[in-house]
This record gives sequence, C-alpha cells and structure tokens, in this order.
Amino acid sequence: MTSAGTPQEKTPTTPPRAQPGAVVLYVCADRNKLVPGLAARRAEDEGRAYAQEHGLTVTELVADAYGEPDPARRPGWQQVRRLAQAGTVTAVLVRWPACIAPESNRDARHRETRWLRDHGVRVRYTWAPLAALNTSEPR
Repeated sequence: MTSAGTPQEKTPTTPPRAQPGAVVLYVCADRNKLVPGLAARRAEDEGRAYAQEHGLTVTELVADAYGEPDPARRPGWQQVRRLAQAGTVTAVLVRWPACIAPESNRDARHRETRWLRDHGVRVRYTWAPLAALNTSEPR
C-alpha cells in the first residue's frame, strides 16, 4: 500500500536476457617465464579481434591461471558459468579447447561445453584454424 492507501502494483522481475551477440571472452593461458603474460595478451587480442570481425560484443573478460585441469575448480570458469546461468551471454569465446580443459581431462571439457549448450550458450574458438569449427554444431 502507498501512503494514500492504494495498493501498489508489483512488476514481475525476470532475469536479464543476453543482448544478441553478447559474449564472454575466457582466457586461460600458460604463464611463460621468459615473457610473462604474452600468451594471455595474445589470447585476449585474438578474442577481441574475433568478436569484432563477427559482430559480437565482449561484455566481460574472464581470466584464469593455467594449471588446474578441472575447469569447475577455477574461479574464472565459475564466473563464466554464473554468466551463462544468468542468461547474460550467448557465447563463450576461447582460443582453443585446452583453455577449457586439457586433453588429459577431455571428459571435463565435454561436461562443461554440454552444460553451456544446455543453458543456451555456445563455445566459439578464436584461433584461426579452429574458428572454422564454429559454423558446425557443437559436439
């Protein structure tokens, strides 16, 4: 009720939906001791160039330190999942599949890409040789 004694209308709240082309850029790169940060910078630059070329908007950059094979245990990947679950992004840009999980833990990679797909989010690779795979359905 308002101070005038009339009932207030309640507007339903709906979760935010992703704007078409809203993506998260996920960077998980090896730390080179000779040139620290080079791999991460390259992955970020490549991801931003890919987004621009394809008319996508990077709404968030999420980075993790390379080394943890299970993406579910990385704080950055947990943020990617939260964004997907909230429905604020349509895709996750990664340089290559090993950014999600190394080849030795491909089951975790498949689990995570399946989870994203089930939440309406595609994984798109930004490294040129893999970018062609983006046109096919995710596996």
